[in-house]
Amino acid sequence: MPTYDDALEAYLREHFAIEDDVLKTIRENIAARGLPQMTIKPEEGRFLEFIVAASGVRLALEIGTLGGYSGTWIARGLPDDGRLITIEVNPEHASVAENNFRLAGLAESVDIRVGDAHQMLPELSTEGPFDFVFIDAEKKDYPAYLDWALENLKPGGVIAGHNAFGHGDVVDAADTRERTEALRAFNRRLAEDPRMVSLIFPAGDGMAVAVRRK
Repeated sequence: MPTYDDALEAYLREHFAIEDDVLKTIRENIAARGLPQMTIKPEEGRFLEFIVAASGVRLALEIGTLGGYSGTWIARGLPDDGRLITIEVNPEHASVAENNFRLAGLAESVDIRVGDAHQMLPELSTEGPFDFVFIDAEKKDYPAYLDWALENLKPGGVIAGHNAFGHGDVVDAADTRERTEALRAFNRRLAEDPRMVSLIFPAGDGMAVAVRRK
């Protein structure tokens, strides 16, 4: 039985998750501006685009914009009248993302909100319910973001969480750090909550995905 490895990762990127010139430039812009090198991988981005397109998402929320790379994949999966709201706590990062969304021709589809997600999410509840929520921010806060998402997601809507494997730490019994325990709790709730059907897409660092039952 084949094991997912660098060769299969390259195969995915060559055939299914091709980075076009815009995405390559966005990744380069993020590095050039000194932002943390924490962007999702192309195959993870393509998976998000696929989920958004397949689910008929019209209103999406991203918690953790960084430089706009993941948001570009998500927004590309939206219909012409779809909308992505993305939250970024760092104004400098938000500025980089704004330029990148403009480069991608998505300025009209993406609404960047600058501030702390914990303070902004209660206000965003009035703009929902949402069809899709992507969580890629501080790992220790994943359970709290999941609580909010479940209360503000349409039936049939999708929740996705990046770094579900925690770089392998979730299966290391000796790792009891707050961030690791939070990821374990997040994954466990997705797996066990009867309101959701879920799994982890095992490419990259693991993309946890759950559909809220109708």
